[in-house]
Amino acid sequence: MSRPVTVRVPAKVNVRLAVGAARPDGFHDLANVFLAVSLYDEVTAAPADGLTVTCEGPDADQVPLDRGNLAARAAEILAKRSGILPAVHLHIDKRIPVAGGMAGGSADGAAALLACDALWGLDTPRAELLDICAELGSDVPFSLVGGAALGTGRGEILTPVPAGTFHWVFAVADGGLSTPAVFREFDRLAEGRDIPAPEASPALLDALASGDPDALAATLANDLQPAALSLRPRLADTLAAGTRAGALAGLVSGSGPTTAFLVRDAESAARVAAALEASGTCRTTRVATSPAPGATALPEG
Repeated sequence: MSRPVTVRVPAKVNVRLAVGAARPDGFHDLANVFLAVSLYDEVTAAPADGLTVTCEGPDADQVPLDRGNLAARAAEILAKRSGILPAVHLHIDKRIPVAGGMAGGSADGAAALLACDALWGLDTPRAELLDICAELGSDVPFSLVGGAALGTGRGEILTPVPAGTFHWVFAVADGGLSTPAVFREFDRLAEGRDIPAPEASPALLDALASGDPDALAATLANDLQPAALSLRPRLADTLAAGTRAGALAGLVSGSGPTTAFLVRDAESAARVAAALEASGTCRTTRVATSPAPGATALPEG
């Protein structure tokens, strides 16, 4: 019998999320500059008689364990394409905030795909794995690739970009935000306005490549932030607390409600995290660096 396979996969932060008008298919064209950060989930695939999912971690009770879980869907799609049954038990060690705008569900989908591919000895070509990722969701391909990338289309078409090392503090809010709900609010707020085609600013890409935190702080932007703040006004208090504590810049991560703070170094990260926790404006904080590698199989044992 095959040995279990464990894959570690990172969270992401969007340092630029430019959103175009709604398309006829309901999606939005994006210019989405992703950075993988050193907060990880681990997904273990083990032989089983059928497809089952379990989860542990601080927010495990919020994770669906049925076919609504992207890890389960990844196993089903890979098995169907390969002409086999999805006989696997998937166990998720959940450390990425749930429904927090950091692509935790997408990360689990990418990790399960890689773990099942190894468990079943399929050796699926990378291009096909990325194709399955895109079928699973807009953020899933980046979870597989990691590092730093510009995502276009609905975010699934990736172009790697150079990035220096940056330090981050993430403030985790109580409860989650639904990504579709945030996009609906974006559309409501944008009604009657001309929305330009999304693009990533050259200044941001230059700052990312330089590793200069001050330059990057001046260019961070998220077009979904007004919608997230409209749905969750208290996030403005978290953003203000982080900047008062010395963060170079703060923004809502993706569709939220996690807020991301760029800081100068590890010492600054510790200070800002402590101040945010003391402020009472968030549930907890996490400190991380970027970029981080994408989904990676861990050695046995």
